[in-house]
Amino acid sequence: MSKLFSPIWIKELQTHWNNEPGVKERLADIDFSGIIACGFKNEDEPSGVFVIEAGECVSCGAYAGEALDWDMRASRKHWMQWVSKGIGLTGLGIACTTGKLEFVRGDYKDMLKNPTLGQAFAKALSLMKRIETE
Repeated sequence: MSKLFSPIWIKELQTHWNNEPGVKERLADIDFSGIIACGFKNEDEPSGVFVIEAGECVSCGAYAGEALDWDMRASRKHWMQWVSKGIGLTGLGIACTTGKLEFVRGDYKDMLKNPTLGQAFAKALSLMKRIETE
């Protein structure tokens, strides 16, 4: 069992990301590339970073000052809910509009307007439930 956003946890999510056609291939179809960070609300910096090139997660690890395209923050309580239950596109929209999930960088509205991007992000977040997390 790995701690949420620890290097081991992030590497496991990378493996799921790259092996999940609903994520990697959908994002490749729209040539999505970017640096995505996840972390906790009220912290100065995110915890983990994923570097995506044409849909594939090519590297990941602890945040080390990278320029971010997307920075998603939530409370530990909400991250753990999504780890245990997953989150679909509707859940992602609700989490954003209610403030449970905040985008410090990036615009969730753009994501939700683009069905391919929104569905892939929701699917990627749902992959967290495959990881045993403490």
